[in-house]
Amino acid sequence: MEENTVKTQPTTPEPTLLDQLKAVIAKKVERPNVFIEVPERPGVKLLVSPNLTQAQIRGWQKQCGSETQKGLDSTRFACTVVGHATKGVYLQGDEVLQDGQWPVNFASKPILEMTNTEKAIPDAVQKFFGIDAHVEAAALAIIDACGFGDTIQAEAQENPTKN
Repeated sequence: MEENTVKTQPTTPEPTLLDQLKAVIAKKVERPNVFIEVPERPGVKLLVSPNLTQAQIRGWQKQCGSETQKGLDSTRFACTVVGHATKGVYLQGDEVLQDGQWPVNFASKPILEMTNTEKAIPDAVQKFFGIDAHVEAAALAIIDACGFGDTIQAEAQENPTKN
């Protein structure tokens, strides 16, 4: 007499909450690039990466004199933030390319030539914008896009697991 047996496929256990959390945390956190307008340059926008770290910003502040007797040179700091964050330049919505293939930034030869400067930071950035206040406003917009200005809500509530 044969026994009637049903073969079942081994089941994969459902991922636990801890497994799910590990998967979420394993993903790299990166904010999408944003555009910053150059106010006195109609149609000109910079594509910038808002993925700057606190360590980078503190290092740039130190390079710009934050720990000296004179204190932080805010324009130089702003130029440093803008210069390092810029990933491309756009004119009338189209990306400006060097040799038809490479995105330009403040260290690109054509930008240095058109600004008649030798150093990307602070010189080319400062001349590109033309007004120091606009460079500083752009740096603040970049820092804000990084999340330093974000408000994180804290809500008082009862333990959701206790019903």
